[in-house]
Amino acid sequence: MPSAFDPAAFAGAACDVTLPDRPAGHRFARPEHPASAHAKRPITTPGTGHLTFQAASGSPTVTLPDRPAHTLAPPARPHPVPARPRPQAAPEPRRTEPAPARPEAAPAHSHRRTKDSKKDDGKRDLPPTRADAMRVTVLIPAHNEAKQITETIASLRRQERPPDHIVVIADNCTDATAAFAQLCGVEIVGTRGNKHKKAGALNQVLDRLLPIFGPDDAIMVMDADSALDPGFIRHGVEYLATGRYAAVGGTFTGKPGGGTVGMFQRNEYARYARDVRRVQGKALVLTGTATIFRAATLQEVVAARRAERLPGLPHVYDVRVLTEDNELTLAILHLGFRILCPPECTLTTEVMPTWRELGQQRLRWKRGALENLLDYGWTPITRPYWGRQLLSLIGILVIVAYLSSLAYSAIWLGGIKISPVWAAVTLIFMLERMVTVRQRGKLQMALAGTIVVEMIFDVFLQIVQARAFWQAAWRKERKW
Repeated sequence: MPSAFDPAAFAGAACDVTLPDRPAGHRFARPEHPASAHAKRPITTPGTGHLTFQAASGSPTVTLPDRPAHTLAPPARPHPVPARPRPQAAPEPRRTEPAPARPEAAPAHSHRRTKDSKKDDGKRDLPPTRADAMRVTVLIPAHNEAKQITETIASLRRQERPPDHIVVIADNCTDATAAFAQLCGVEIVGTRGNKHKKAGALNQVLDRLLPIFGPDDAIMVMDADSALDPGFIRHGVEYLATGRYAAVGGTFTGKPGGGTVGMFQRNEYARYARDVRRVQGKALVLTGTATIFRAATLQEVVAARRAERLPGLPHVYDVRVLTEDNELTLAILHLGFRILCPPECTLTTEVMPTWRELGQQRLRWKRGALENLLDYGWTPITRPYWGRQLLSLIGILVIVAYLSSLAYSAIWLGGIKISPVWAAVTLIFMLERMVTVRQRGKLQMALAGTIVVEMIFDVFLQIVQARAFWQAAWRKERKW
């Protein structure tokens, strides 16, 4: 960023960048990144038409040649590797014919695969490719994120394997989001008439990108309030290059701030990351904080929606739902693909600063997840998700019973007397709260061990969960 930059000059800037009409066969520009060998790729065989795209007010004009659209094809299985001849006990004469060549394999995390990697789990593979041949395009949907956008872009610039292209999607902004993003040297695209929040903003760009992306393309979608750790993209691309995984998500911790409610969220995120590590990255959802997809994965999602094999209109994201990331995860799994949230892909994300904002966020998450399951019904894929909903319902009943017994004891028996059963439940809860925040330090473990502090947050979440069940059952109006 230039040293003479004055942030006050952009305090009232508006995101008035628009996306011009594009004929089929065009793609966004790929600016060369000096730190990445992946960014320097020559443009081959220009076509007759050209695209002129103005990224933002005062920015240079980019002209690109046509590029033929990639044809979506079913995933192909890699050719079998010829078996090597076994060595003999006695020396043999030197062979005159050349030994069978071993096909080139992707230099990826074969040694980091999960335990079921060698088993036939009935899932589908994508064609393997070389990790250094993959092109990564990052899409950052942003609505009034001027305070966060520069940190997000800076985390992409610090990647061990920088992305080939960064696009900030300025969605109905009224602040300086586009101006700050432009100063960071990324492409800016403004939405047109978008009424569907994040999902609609992403669809407007993906509808134009996907038809022209090929088998070596990867698309990363991340929130504008998240910051990646340096190895995220490198490790994610290596996993994707094997062809075993259709998408790779991240596990996240909370950024500082938010007071007590922020502390609760950081503890919750630490527990979530621990749970994902314990199951070797087999997370149930690809969160919107940051996920890398093979382009072929998203192309097939669109094709399946068009053929009505998946719910929703023929776009990547279903704009009818409250939790578009959870729904997209279910769509990918129902197509027979695998997903992974490996321990190497980590990031930090913003926490909600107030109880009210946290309640609104969690109500949307919990109700959206429940309604996603109602859309997909009872299938082999959704059974674990339905199981989690059942556990949530049981958790609500246990909390109500526990607090009711305490109230009964205090009011009618003249003091709190805990039965042996509830004493055992209390001890288990205390130990679980302490162990699961061990990564956060001794102070957080001590606070968790007091029970009362953690109980406040747990009761709050159970109330939100109960409200989500109620709204879904009575079909209350969906609100973002």
